[in-house]
Amino acid sequence: MPFVSAQETEEGQDFFQGIDGLYKKEHIANKKFIPYKHVREADVLWMKTIWRIIDLREKQNLPLYYPTTPVDSRRSLIRLIYDAAAINDIQLYSTSENDEFAKRMEFEDFAAKIGATAAFDTVMEDINTGEMKTVHMEASEGNLTGVQKYLIKEVWFFDRRYSYMDSRIIGICPILEQQVGEGESARFDQIQLCWIYFPQLRPILSQQEVYNTRNDAQRESMDDIFHKRHFSSYIFKEANVYDNRSITMYASGRVDTRLESERIKELIFTKEHDMWEY
Repeated sequence: MPFVSAQETEEGQDFFQGIDGLYKKEHIANKKFIPYKHVREADVLWMKTIWRIIDLREKQNLPLYYPTTPVDSRRSLIRLIYDAAAINDIQLYSTSENDEFAKRMEFEDFAAKIGATAAFDTVMEDINTGEMKTVHMEASEGNLTGVQKYLIKEVWFFDRRYSYMDSRIIGICPILEQQVGEGESARFDQIQLCWIYFPQLRPILSQQEVYNTRNDAQRESMDDIFHKRHFSSYIFKEANVYDNRSITMYASGRVDTRLESERIKELIFTKEHDMWEY
């Protein structure tokens, strides 16, 4: 008889059902995300829209990249997005219309960008006999592990009703790093796959646990990582009059771009203090 949690059978007898661990995990699976506070236009005294890059190769961001294949009910962020889009739980938006969620994108177009294919039958020649035969090709999820960065669009604002600076993530865009060419002429192109309206993604993120290096019994949800800002990032651009150009378009070199990124970050920090009277 299999080992499992005690349940009542038709004959009124208990039996055991296998559980991977000490107990059945219910906290994260039934977790609800913390809704945003209502914001009135009249209460927003100052606002700044910025775009950040989350590099999944940084140690703090590894819980968003791993596991590359589902393990212990955990999935990576890109796999979570892929699975949710496949069953129409979230709406994808095209990157051709910037990041204003103006043009919807079909899942098939998103899957094609990462090289995913559905299962299909094809006719091929048998190399041994030369005869034509039907071969079943299994579905492929494409290059999900090639997504190593995310571009997020967020708004920082000062709410006079609560008298503090707050931030809201508006959208998130997975970036696929793809090698073009070989040898010395090889280069890596960064392809923006799609935009997702982040508030629509939050209910799904809130029920996906992530790895906790300190305690397996106290894992947080993927939504907690974003809501509590437990991720590492750098500012890619800010809203500006020059068609919202990125920092790399006017700052040369890695040092200058990083200094400009820190300048914008410091501007937001000092702005909150400037809104107070002492």
